[in-house]
Amino acid sequence: MKMVFADTKIIDRGDIRWNGLEELGNLQLHRDLAPETASEALRGVEALFVDSFPMNEKKFDLCRNLRFIGIAATGFNHIDLEEARKRGIAVCNVPAYSTEAVAQHAMALLLTLAGRIREYDGEVNGGRWTAEKGAAYEPYPMTLLSGRSLGIVGYGNIGRKVGEIARALGMKVNVYREDPDGTVASDVVSLHCPLTEENRGMVDREFIGRMKDGAILINTARGALVDEQALAEALRSGKLAAAGLDVMAQEPPETDNPLLALDNCLITPHIAFTPRETRQLVVDVCADNLRAFLRGKELNRIV
Repeated sequence: MKMVFADTKIIDRGDIRWNGLEELGNLQLHRDLAPETASEALRGVEALFVDSFPMNEKKFDLCRNLRFIGIAATGFNHIDLEEARKRGIAVCNVPAYSTEAVAQHAMALLLTLAGRIREYDGEVNGGRWTAEKGAAYEPYPMTLLSGRSLGIVGYGNIGRKVGEIARALGMKVNVYREDPDGTVASDVVSLHCPLTEENRGMVDREFIGRMKDGAILINTARGALVDEQALAEALRSGKLAAAGLDVMAQEPPETDNPLLALDNCLITPHIAFTPRETRQLVVDVCADNLRAFLRGKELNRIV
């Protein structure tokens, strides 16, 4: 069986074991398969693995022997599922692989913002604490999370884990599907829902207007959930105190993105899911999914 992994650049940093997939056939790894070379690379492929590599009708036409697509992620908005269904191609994803990692990162963003960690590190390294000659030096007000409320939009595996951590910190957790208004009006709102056409841009001026003055927004889900211009306006005006983002509408963002210039917007480059243990789990589950398919069984199958 010819197997192709089209884009290993995020999954593999030279620290991943591929033996689970290699046992199932002839595995060809491409760091980032370019459109101009896709035709040759995909010729005769029977099992295709992708991270963010898009599969549309044109690409399906290149893969006449394709029987299986393994998505090395949970999200599948980059795959034309209807086209796969019409062609009888199985599509499987890797659900819940990043629960602990993303929840950890979401809370790391929040703790960094609440404790003003970036600012204080800059003060110390800039010599200003030394110049003050005081035992305590507090030019930036910190926020105690205990007793505050956290609103969670998207209460799946990651949302639940974030809620668990927040409760351990003494926070009150509000869940959007149970109390939309209370969730939006929380001290902190954290996004953990998938991107759909219905919720694209849901955090817009109207949504932000319903948020509590001085609230913090955390997004480790999908960048396109947020109207970035509206968020920038809210951060500049003080309507929102801060935002912590691991995802953006365009990745990487253009240099003129209004969020990049804001001191109260903490941005990391879509890395919440990337601990080595998490990336290895993705590859291992991809192998499990294909192995199940070859045995006539269904594991994590979405089409």
